[in-house]
Amino acid sequence: MKKTSMRHRRIAVPLLLCLTPAVHAQSTDALPQITVGAQSPAQLQNPVSVGSRLDLTPLENPASVSVLTRTQLEERGDASIVEAITRAPGYSSLGHPGNSGSSLSVRGFTDTTSVMRLYDGVRQYGGVGVSFPFDTWSVQRIEVLRGPASVIYGDGAIGGVVNVVPKKPTRGKIENEVEATVGSHNTRRLGLGSGGAINDMLSYRVDLSGDRSDGWVDRGNSNNLSFSGALRLDVNPDLFLQLSYAQGHQRPMRYFGTPLINGQQLPALREKNYNVADSAIDYRDRWAQLEAQWTPNSDTTLHTRFYQVNSNRYWRNAESYTYNASSGLIDRSDATEIRHDQTQTGNTTDATFKGRLFGLQNQVAVGFDISSSTFKHTNNTYSGSFSSVDPVSFDPGTYASPVAFIPRYRNKAQQYSLFAEDKLNLTDAWTVLAGLRYDHSNVSRNDLVNSANNFDQNFSNVGWRLGSVYAITPELSVYGQYAKAADPVSSMLFLTQANSQFDLSTGRQLEVGVKQVFWNKRGEWTVSVYDIRKNNLLTRDPSNPALRQQVGQQSSRGIEASLALELAERLRLDLNATLLRARFDNFSESVGGVAVSRSGNLPTNVPQRLANAWLSWDFVPSWTASAGLQYVGQRFADNANTLKLPAYTTTDLALRWKATAATTVTLRGNNVFDKRYFATAYYTDTQWLYGPGREVQLSVNHRF
Repeated sequence: MKKTSMRHRRIAVPLLLCLTPAVHAQSTDALPQITVGAQSPAQLQNPVSVGSRLDLTPLENPASVSVLTRTQLEERGDASIVEAITRAPGYSSLGHPGNSGSSLSVRGFTDTTSVMRLYDGVRQYGGVGVSFPFDTWSVQRIEVLRGPASVIYGDGAIGGVVNVVPKKPTRGKIENEVEATVGSHNTRRLGLGSGGAINDMLSYRVDLSGDRSDGWVDRGNSNNLSFSGALRLDVNPDLFLQLSYAQGHQRPMRYFGTPLINGQQLPALREKNYNVADSAIDYRDRWAQLEAQWTPNSDTTLHTRFYQVNSNRYWRNAESYTYNASSGLIDRSDATEIRHDQTQTGNTTDATFKGRLFGLQNQVAVGFDISSSTFKHTNNTYSGSFSSVDPVSFDPGTYASPVAFIPRYRNKAQQYSLFAEDKLNLTDAWTVLAGLRYDHSNVSRNDLVNSANNFDQNFSNVGWRLGSVYAITPELSVYGQYAKAADPVSSMLFLTQANSQFDLSTGRQLEVGVKQVFWNKRGEWTVSVYDIRKNNLLTRDPSNPALRQQVGQQSSRGIEASLALELAERLRLDLNATLLRARFDNFSESVGGVAVSRSGNLPTNVPQRLANAWLSWDFVPSWTASAGLQYVGQRFADNANTLKLPAYTTTDLALRWKATAATTVTLRGNNVFDKRYFATAYYTDTQWLYGPGREVQLSVNHRF
């Protein structure tokens, strides 16, 4: 604890120095300007970085792209990255402590091997669970892409990609911000931020946030700390360098769900936590990067980024709880002690050129991505049981395991890729976009206990997409896209010797859609229809269920729609909805040593209906009332589709008072009707995690 406290003080001191008013700044035209205030609901005409390297707007991109702006994050009060993401069309959460709380579901595909998370455009390779970023305080915007994106980011993105973009150095005088929040469950949160131009060449941005809470279950306390900082040097109007560093330390709730009692969830057990008293979860992440961009002329841009990512994750818990009908007690097992030590170093470089091809306007991007990753796994083989306890009244006990906690294996991955993307304007209204990417990775395993389990395996894939956009008017476009993608059969850095013998799973998507900005940019709407098929899933051999074969198939079809509208000068509405049909087309699992077909069933934790609504009304000067609804449809907890996680709708309310030009006070109520719902199922089909109940929070924000 002493070492942690000292490190936190070392982070806070430079931030507080930056917040002092003694620093004066001069403006510089080389830096982007951030404007705080009301924004048009239309985002389709603003360039985004996710889904293309050509600086396209969502209106120009033949894909489903959405943006959650800083204004929306503040208005809706989503302190968690995952909470914010699930406001976007088509996304839902299946986060639990085992996946660092970060796993997502979109278009029928789930988890980190199919839905990729990026931080400022950089991926953490291997798909072992992303534990950073987790807090929205330092976030400028969140960009979400739905559908395969392997042609842009490599394997592991057949469902979609989320890019979390942090706040960055901006032009203008130095501006500071502080926000304090108190709320239900003894929740306390503090955020500090500062940024601006120091002189004509230097600018900076720093953000620090921390929170504590007792949680909504017994012994559900948590505390987190996050830091983000960047220093930018504008050498001249054509060249800039930026050094960025971010780190986070999380101690999340040590809650692994509530078991079914005779096939039912009992309301009386809603707040029970069956973990041991001395349980522990601890995540520490560090992201550092140095980037440079040179624009020698208006038609050429060169960009390179060197980065290093370090993650250390630790768990010590009793993770499995099962109701014993004979004894009437909860049997607890799976004494789990795990440590992840993950390091990644890499470089991404690309060049963009504008010119003419066959006399037509053309834009092309080419580049490469290279990285080296190491992953050491320390565990106790998840062995050990604990005392059985009464469902209602019990002593949680302490952790114990008969198996040593030692390093078990070390995996390494050497990865490189080459990519190209081209946009050709056939006419002023009709464009064709093509992309191609070659990925190669070498994954090796050094088993530190039994060298017979060692392996060294190569994987490669060529992903591509071809799309077209036709602008019926400058503000109305129709588009179509065909894409090929790939996913690993399991997380690359988790691969065992057996799984290393299988090829990558491959997939393809066909998508068409319409996008429009209307009513003098006071509104926008999108509709997309898609069909995705993923092949080469691992399934059980019917003749020998102990063996796996790579012949499985999964598919999904769906329609997504969104609407953003300024109904009146002071009344704004955001809506989105998703209808999905996801199925196993060819898949079997072993049940009691027998291969049982699950073909035609819905994959677990995949809702087929999703919807979000948010209404904001400035009913009198300086006062804003907001209300939001979030609907998540029925899901299944098992591949047999016998255990149903019920659909639910939660309601959020907010009242904001702009007390002065610089100070805002906000009262929020989340899940105000105290809806009892289940966020996801944990490792077993009968162990479900409750979502939070009613919460009330009061925040004060001051800018100076």
